[in-house]
Amino acid sequence: MKIAHYEQIDAAPVELEGAVGARIRRLIGPNDGAPNFAMRMFEVSPDGHTPKHSHAHEHEVFVLEGEGTVLCGDTEHTLRPGMVVFVPPQEVHQFSNTGTMTLKLLCMVPNSGC
Repeated sequence: MKIAHYEQIDAAPVELEGAVGARIRRLIGPNDGAPNFAMRMFEVSPDGHTPKHSHAHEHEVFVLEGEGTVLCGDTEHTLRPGMVVFVPPQEVHQFSNTGTMTLKLLCMVPNSGC
């Protein structure tokens, strides 16, 4: 079992090409004994964004704080706290902060996508 406050878990820069002002906290994953899913928190600074990319696994995302957009394929959608996003496998996507405070997103993926 793991019990921790998210601020106790280090936030590392997102090191994928195209990321600007994005950090990741790996909250729960294979190193914690989770056999199937990983929970991550992304923190995107004002005017920052994750890289525009796609991959073989799905994402389930919950917006905790801040304002932003998500690009899904060719369509951009506005995000605000409480919204959920499902990104299917192979879909091009990018999360961007359009507000003045940090955009915080919970993101769940299969362990293969950690």
